[in-house]
Amino acid sequence: MSPELSPGLPAWSVVVPTIGRPSLRALLDTLVAQPFGSVLPAPEAVVVCDDRPLTDTSPLDVEGVALPLRVVRVGGRGPAAGRNAGWRHTATPWVLFLDDDVLLPAGWGEAFAADLAAADAEPDVAATQGRLRVPLPTDRPPTDWERSTAGLEGARWATADMAYRRAALDAVDGFDERFPRAYREDADIALRVRAGGWRLRTGDRVTTHPVRPADDRVSVRVQAGARDDALMRALHGPRWRDLAETGRGRFPWHVATVATAAAGAGALLARRPRAAAAAGTVWLGLTADFARRRIAPGPRPGHDGWRDEWVRMTWTSVVLPFAAVRHRVAGTLARRAGAPAWRPPVRAVLLDRDGTLVHDVPYNGDPAQVRPVEGARELLDTLRAAGIRVGLVSNQSGIGRGLLTRAQVDAVNARLAELVGPFDTVHVCPHTADDGCTCRKPGPGMVLAAARELGLAPWECAVVGDIGADVGAALAAGARPVLVPTPVTRAEEVTAAPEVAPDLRAALALLLPDVLGSPADALAARDPAGPPHDPAQDAHRPAHRAAHDAAHQPAHDPAVGTGTEAAA
Repeated sequence: MSPELSPGLPAWSVVVPTIGRPSLRALLDTLVAQPFGSVLPAPEAVVVCDDRPLTDTSPLDVEGVALPLRVVRVGGRGPAAGRNAGWRHTATPWVLFLDDDVLLPAGWGEAFAADLAAADAEPDVAATQGRLRVPLPTDRPPTDWERSTAGLEGARWATADMAYRRAALDAVDGFDERFPRAYREDADIALRVRAGGWRLRTGDRVTTHPVRPADDRVSVRVQAGARDDALMRALHGPRWRDLAETGRGRFPWHVATVATAAAGAGALLARRPRAAAAAGTVWLGLTADFARRRIAPGPRPGHDGWRDEWVRMTWTSVVLPFAAVRHRVAGTLARRAGAPAWRPPVRAVLLDRDGTLVHDVPYNGDPAQVRPVEGARELLDTLRAAGIRVGLVSNQSGIGRGLLTRAQVDAVNARLAELVGPFDTVHVCPHTADDGCTCRKPGPGMVLAAARELGLAPWECAVVGDIGADVGAALAAGARPVLVPTPVTRAEEVTAAPEVAPDLRAALALLLPDVLGSPADALAARDPAGPPHDPAQDAHRPAHRAAHDAAHQPAHDPAVGTGTEAAA
């Protein structure tokens, strides 16, 4: 590998969704061990997307990793949501997605540099995929689970090691978060990217994917992926398997097995013993054949663990067809009306309070000082009339600092509701940055709780705020953020925000042009004689800045972030 390759390579970042597996640290250690600086520039950011439930506050094993690493809490919403939160917290033209259970062997860095250079040189190449190698035991035939994992070696567009061009991710709005499992979300984005005129290519780098430990029910549990097959069909039509270049599996045989079992049960209820016996015989034959096909390639008598494997294959072969059909039927019923293209439209707007809906008075506990920004009532009433839900999500660290009481904050919010109309949901975080909560923005807790209370998915919500913490909370939760800068908004926060609007009207028009007209119309409607924010507040800008800094240190940069902020 030529050492001159590095200077011409594009900047890149790494995104790793994780559910806290111990293998995460092993992956990060192998990433650190790559020859950065010689043939490959180090990643500008490594974003670990913690997809454990927010109730799990135990720390991930990421301390001491010698890379610019940050942790983003995602809230247990699946790898598609984790990957989206990750790449949207980066700013590089290429984003490498790695699973938390792979390892990067010696030579991977040099090969990745060559793959990245080749892909970047062709503007229509959206992604470059690594080649997965699954180590299998050499002293015995592999188990059913080991063979299933080994199938990843031939998988198309697996994001276990997949580098995507940022422009392609932007073009399709990232991964479809309606896929909650690591099953079809990678095939879906590959189809959407290719439909947009991009090409995907397989690189020469090799990534090790060990077989992770699994319990006896794993083969039954993964049948939940049949629900994702129903979503794929709704999105891409009946030929989606051909388009995605994926195998067809054994589902028709599972249907036959379940049908004969149902026929036998029905015959018994109808007191037709001969028909029941015939159907039962067919069911037994299908089940026995399924078990035989799973047992035959695996361990034989004399191999370690063969007896446990045979027992496991026998009972799961009985249960598995019913699980697969149940999940497919449930998925088909859920998608019987079809599925809109990703990303579905905004159905709720969650607004920050201070600096966004009201002129900011630091640590305000006096309802008399509540002064909504210009046009707030009219705008929110327009949303309500169109069926758009309206919510309030507000950091109020003054409670945790002892500067305010919760009753004072509630009184201020009640006065705001009198002035701008009722809110469908109100969420307040009373904590300081040192409390380590998951509700305080830029954490996703309040946004996820608001979406849940409204009965909506997070991706159906938008967040409008005036600082980077509002943007970070939206990105982590999967909502769409719009930043409306004020005099206290940092320049780097404006630069890093995906979408920026000059005032509340323009922000809402950006999110809901069908309701409020285009953003250009909103700008034209502004009063040129009056600024979007109260000029009387200019005298208080130093106080605002101090309150902003105290409430949001360390500085929040959605593109980079800090380890301290992630812990908060």
